[in-house]
Amino acid sequence: MDFGSLISAFTPMNLMLAILGVVAGTVIGSIPGLTATMAVAVLVPITFTMEPATALILLGAIYTGAIYGGAYAAILLNTPGTPSAIATTFDGYPMAKKGKGDLAVAIACFASVCGGLVGALALLFIAPPLSDVALAFGPTEYFWLSIFGLSLIASLSTGNLIKGLVGGAFGMILSTVGVAEISADIRLTFGSQTLIAGFGVVGALIGLYCIPVLIDLVAVPDRHLELKEEVRSVKIVEAARVAWGSKWNLIRSSVIGTLVGILPGAGGSVAGLVAYSEAKRNAGPDQKFGEGEPDGIMATEAANNATVGGGFIPTLVLGIPGTPPDAVILGALLVQGVRTGPALFQSDGGSIVYTFIYGLLIATIIMLPIGLLIGRYAYKTIVTIPKAVLVPTVGFMTIIGTFAIRNSISDVVLMIGLGIFGWLVGRFGFAASPIVLGLILGPIAEQGFVQSWIIGAATENLFGMFFGQPISQAIIAFTILSLSYPIYIQWRERRASRHSEEKV
Repeated sequence: MDFGSLISAFTPMNLMLAILGVVAGTVIGSIPGLTATMAVAVLVPITFTMEPATALILLGAIYTGAIYGGAYAAILLNTPGTPSAIATTFDGYPMAKKGKGDLAVAIACFASVCGGLVGALALLFIAPPLSDVALAFGPTEYFWLSIFGLSLIASLSTGNLIKGLVGGAFGMILSTVGVAEISADIRLTFGSQTLIAGFGVVGALIGLYCIPVLIDLVAVPDRHLELKEEVRSVKIVEAARVAWGSKWNLIRSSVIGTLVGILPGAGGSVAGLVAYSEAKRNAGPDQKFGEGEPDGIMATEAANNATVGGGFIPTLVLGIPGTPPDAVILGALLVQGVRTGPALFQSDGGSIVYTFIYGLLIATIIMLPIGLLIGRYAYKTIVTIPKAVLVPTVGFMTIIGTFAIRNSISDVVLMIGLGIFGWLVGRFGFAASPIVLGLILGPIAEQGFVQSWIIGAATENLFGMFFGQPISQAIIAFTILSLSYPIYIQWRERRASRHSEEKV
């Protein structure tokens, strides 16, 4: 342990920037469309005049705060503020609909802090050994990993595996619109200049999640959330009790998030889905996931915040960014003159990196009181605000958030079109989550598949390329298990129902 770096992390300037970063990140992450990547990218130029360690602490605090902030909109508006919070909507919003939104926000805060601490501690203690895992993943493994991620979201669909798979496949088709990942061919644009750039992930996420919610808010005269009693504070004691009762779920989800974060390109959305699936798989008979189950919120929020620390492992040790915000922070490191690589921790940059890691731990701990405080006012404001104010405000933020990504009116039009489409297919039981995840995982799957096919064809070993590697075989096994699990559950429920009818 580098005590000099630890002391440096506690300097007044670093502490102040950690607090400001967490506050700014939490607020930005809670606004649909303003992602952690955008927050970090916008503020990178400010850090050029700072000391390298101080700059990294600010960027890391913004990053970790933004990932947690995405839970607010996911729980209170059924709209994930960031892609990492997609699975938080599964149980967060149903909890809020029951009048327990304040408890859900507090649970999300505890889980986020737990996951963030596990990820940061992994970065501190086991970065070099775990980086070897990322090196073992080639294009084939990434292809199967994306298919595994798609199978998870399909199996977690609202009671219909086929509709989930159809939604995921449609999302993957949307991901092929525009310029191809490898060959740069123009595909499925039908002569439209607008579609050449394809469907942006964030714009699609905003459209598919926000627009249906806005339509329903306008269509239904009742309040969108029920306020059973005056909000004096978030339910800290009750949330802490719930979190302690599910400590193994928190630990398991945090470890999953850390490991997924190590894999470049996977990110918090995949980590949250894998952790949610595992929590659901290990659930007790009285737990009803998808209907406001606290364990679902804890699994997702612990996992997606753990990817912050996990994603920095390949970024710092290998120079390979684990997530899009890591890529921005890696660029800031290079501007500061810090060269990443296996020898980073032994070079002069080691003290900078250790100061940053301690600062990230401090920022994660600071996130607990800040998150609970902001959560109290966020819940009270969103619950009590009139629809006449809420709907235009959220609608304005969705348009600005979509436009700001690429400064394109076309993205806004596509966002609104996808939103209306999502609302229509939602009437027939097709959820938005499989479509969004298909769009996210599509480019990863395409790039991995094409590269693996080229290598396999060149070596005249296509079958061995796709099915011969041990890691690929393990991922395929998990994919089959993920797809067969809901079928087994349905079979078991039908069998139990048949037995109960026979006894009667």
